[in-house]
Amino acid sequence: MSSSRRNRKFLIPAFLIAILAVSMLAVYMSQFNSAKQTKADPNVYVGIAFGGNTTQQAETLIDKVKGYTNLFILDVGRNPISENQTKVEEICDYAVSQNLSVIINLGIKDAGDASSWGWFWNQPSLDAMKQRWTEKWGNKFLGIYYNDEPGGIQLDASWRRFYEYVGENLTKVDFPAAQSLYDIYQKLLKYVENGTKPTPDDYDLEANFFIQQVIMGDPGIQNLTASGITSFTSDYGLYWWDYMGGYNVMLAELGWNASVAEQIALVKGAARLQNKEWGTMITWKYDDPPYLDSGEQIYNQMVASYQAGAKYIAVFNYPYNGSVYGTLTDEHFASLEKFWNTITTKKPVDLSSPLAALVLPRNFGWGLRNPNDTIWGFWTADNRTEQTALVTSRLLSYYGIRLDIVYDDALFPIEHANYQHIYYWNSTTP
Repeated sequence: MSSSRRNRKFLIPAFLIAILAVSMLAVYMSQFNSAKQTKADPNVYVGIAFGGNTTQQAETLIDKVKGYTNLFILDVGRNPISENQTKVEEICDYAVSQNLSVIINLGIKDAGDASSWGWFWNQPSLDAMKQRWTEKWGNKFLGIYYNDEPGGIQLDASWRRFYEYVGENLTKVDFPAAQSLYDIYQKLLKYVENGTKPTPDDYDLEANFFIQQVIMGDPGIQNLTASGITSFTSDYGLYWWDYMGGYNVMLAELGWNASVAEQIALVKGAARLQNKEWGTMITWKYDDPPYLDSGEQIYNQMVASYQAGAKYIAVFNYPYNGSVYGTLTDEHFASLEKFWNTITTKKPVDLSSPLAALVLPRNFGWGLRNPNDTIWGFWTADNRTEQTALVTSRLLSYYGIRLDIVYDDALFPIEHANYQHIYYWNSTTP
């Protein structure tokens, strides 16, 4: 979701090196509309992920959308707002006074220049801040947006370059992530030497590294978990393992010309089987202005998210570049208002029940975005990617947003969801 997304993917291995060195629309809506369905629950959070730089920009945006939203995400990350407790609280005070709930992004803990937002992360415990904000805002304080796109970064980071820098030196570092990466490095060496690729059930090392080191080992996630503050982030892949690592709520990014139905299927299936909450973050379609998709397409994506059962639906609003309302235009505001009116009056049919599931292999961390997508960021296509792509495409064409994509995992039995139809990656499709 970040504007520097592509650059950060190549910086993350360098970030890991530093840590190791010192101690990680074709939207489906119509097929089932004529079927007899219960009405969708209107109790959903709808709003804007604000990416501006000043309190004035935030308050101006709140005044613009307060009549047809109920959520304000202070998604400022590393900028002058997040460095200043007074500004953060001033904006949230104003949002709550306008009857909006708030989610707050306060940067990343211990990532290079953490002192710039140390007022929050350098506290011995987050319990006091949780108590302070709960007393100020009550149940309008929903939680903390922490980090950004951990799964996408895992898929797209330049891990080969990382091994060129580190390689055998991993054995010289007394740090848990080092041993995990070294074991994966040895697998890569075998492949380079004799073409040996992982067997169909041999991605446990990669999954464990991501769950235990990238997410569970993150000091920010540890602090949020210890305090019981609900943790949010957005992503565009590996949602299943984002949840396993400790995130409470994942927001699937809808943008970049990716399949809306597929992203919803991935996050919804993971959330359903793991008993988590989910939502969508409608983000950029283009790298340059106008950045966002048309108002009509954004409206369709919001409706699809709502019908599929999303609890949170937000539009990413960055950059500002001199504009009063950031990347949002009158067309986008009109679509937001239309969507709000739709879910509070017309109430689209509910397509969120567990109708069909596609079960992928255990720890098969394939990105699914294209035939050449990576597996865990380390591997190219294996002997299952072609068949998986084929069955996924067919099922999405047939079920659309009524499909869940899940993984074969004994911790989360597929039978517990009571799906009407279950398909496996190597099975015959409808």
